[in-house]
Amino acid sequence: MLCYLVVVYWGYMPVDIYSGESVPPRHTIPHYHGDQVRVIFVVSALIIIVAQSTGAELQLSTTGAVFLATALVITAGITNPTLNWIHWVNAIIATINTLLFGTTVVGNYRVGNGVLDVSFIFLEALALLSLIALYLTTRTIRGKLIKQQLR
Repeated sequence: MLCYLVVVYWGYMPVDIYSGESVPPRHTIPHYHGDQVRVIFVVSALIIIVAQSTGAELQLSTTGAVFLATALVITAGITNPTLNWIHWVNAIIATINTLLFGTTVVGNYRVGNGVLDVSFIFLEALALLSLIALYLTTRTIRGKLIKQQLR
């Protein structure tokens, strides 16, 4: 069932195997990367909760970690191509996360924490995911701005 959902989500299956009806092709929007940002935000929220619950040093209080994870999931849920403002919110959140986790991981590495330290691995993953989310969100905003200029 999960494989079926993934295939239908990405638009590769022309016929619904359960009802026999055709499945319309997935509509693509040029320069829109909100779907990928949504996945990155949800994965980041899961990593934050797992890291905090296993005792990794995230430079966040428990309340701060849960609040950040909740904010990531809410913005992921709201993200869609018709709301322009949410992409700016995504960019702000991705920037804050990149600065927070990026500076923390570099600081921990310089102090001498090893690369195999659990906290380092969680922080590195969060920093890289945030950086990728920032890049994709910036591309989405750029695409929307270019589209507005062409009108």
